[in-house]
Amino acid sequence: MLDARGRSHFQLMQNAMAHPARSHFVYYAFDLPYLDGQDLRRVPLHQRKRRLETLLAGVGDPLLYSGHIEGQVADVLETACKAGLEGVVAKAADSVYTEERTKTWLKVKCVRRQEMVVGGYSEPGGSRIAFGALFLGVYQPDGRLRYSGKVGTGFNEASLQAVYRKLKPLETTRPAFANPPKGAEARGAHWVKPELVAEIAFTEWTDEGTLRHPSFQGLREDKKARDVVRETPAELGA
Repeated sequence: MLDARGRSHFQLMQNAMAHPARSHFVYYAFDLPYLDGQDLRRVPLHQRKRRLETLLAGVGDPLLYSGHIEGQVADVLETACKAGLEGVVAKAADSVYTEERTKTWLKVKCVRRQEMVVGGYSEPGGSRIAFGALFLGVYQPDGRLRYSGKVGTGFNEASLQAVYRKLKPLETTRPAFANPPKGAEARGAHWVKPELVAEIAFTEWTDEGTLRHPSFQGLREDKKARDVVRETPAELGA
């Protein structure tokens, strides 16, 4: 989903999913691992993209070709951040297509964002509806789910109700966190099975391993909870 300035917007897409028939989605194609039965995964990226651009020539909205800028990573990132974008994806032009995370494709973010596993929620207060905040965590290398704070901002009435409908069937009596919140922080907590994944914007990680100034961006339908680990920011030069 694009906003009025032509920028991709994750929250707009989340909101539009409730009324897809009335929303205008666009699909940006950025790679071509197969074409007419031919396996192109071992072909260098710049060649795959050249074929993709030719394939999509003249097709137009809503199927769009995702272009690229060669070099000047630092300048491109600075421009993207000033334009209010989330960041850029930097790719090695000669890289092959692999079905796993590699150092040839890096996400470079303007504002830190992190997928988080939802492990519970708190009771709403005042005029708030549905719930107050989500309890969040990430999986550690040893397979345990570590509690990493909670998020109560970034919601509107529609998203509160939509998330709550997904939370209720997952309720359970025991927390999935290896280090669940205690005391006042856990008052009124409802625990859920760790199946939902939320996209969270935040300013930084604290020394205690919790998020500072988190804001809910939406639920991720494409991410498995077990794959959610703490991400490490990438630093790129020109």
